[in-house]
Amino acid sequence: MKKKSDFARGLADGLPICLGYLSVAFAFGIFAVGSGLRVWEAALVSMTNLTSAGQLAAVPIMTGGGSLAELAASQLVINLRYALMSVSLSQRLDASMTTPRRLLAAFGNTDEVFAVAVSRPEPVGAPYLYGLILLPFLGWSLGTLAGAAAGEVLPPLLTAALGIAIYGMFMAIVIPAARDRRSVAACVLIAAVLSCLCRWLPPLSAIPQGFAVILCAVAASAVMAVIAPVEAPEGEEAEKRA
Repeated sequence: MKKKSDFARGLADGLPICLGYLSVAFAFGIFAVGSGLRVWEAALVSMTNLTSAGQLAAVPIMTGGGSLAELAASQLVINLRYALMSVSLSQRLDASMTTPRRLLAAFGNTDEVFAVAVSRPEPVGAPYLYGLILLPFLGWSLGTLAGAAAGEVLPPLLTAALGIAIYGMFMAIVIPAARDRRSVAACVLIAAVLSCLCRWLPPLSAIPQGFAVILCAVAASAVMAVIAPVEAPEGEEAEKRA
């Protein structure tokens, strides 16, 4: 009975995430079809990947004839944060999370799922985590399918306008952080300038788009790590000195 109630509680906590994913996934579906993917291909991408940033970066590589190495490298850089989140979440899991169950749950460990799961005061078990993941997965997959199907029947003017929504999502993520911290704003500006150079400067414009994304992100992060490194909390500094 407890396992059933934990699963139901996970479903309830995952419902708001699902509703949020529907709109973003709908915009991604329109973007994917507009970039050259078929409806079923766009849906398959979302069913096998739960990463809006990674999928957005992957579509131009796929439709532009990029190599598998380029695609893999871009996904590694963009989605590396999920490995860190999974390590953190693993410290909160109970004994019911065997290795196979952890591997299955890792597939659905998105930013929002992680945030909800780690906020629970008690250890997280398999029934709750599966319930938490299920609806967001369905929302992301079905939202993409709906958006991709709509992208094939709606007028181009309307699909172009709706396709901008996914870029608005990233602006909503970046702008608050950039407004609160100058270092984040500087990192975004450096990455944007480098991206423009890779787009229009003749020697750099020959770099494949996927690798250009990787280089810009890594270079901007490296510059800011030198200029404005993140200071460790006082407790950690004391431990290092000891």
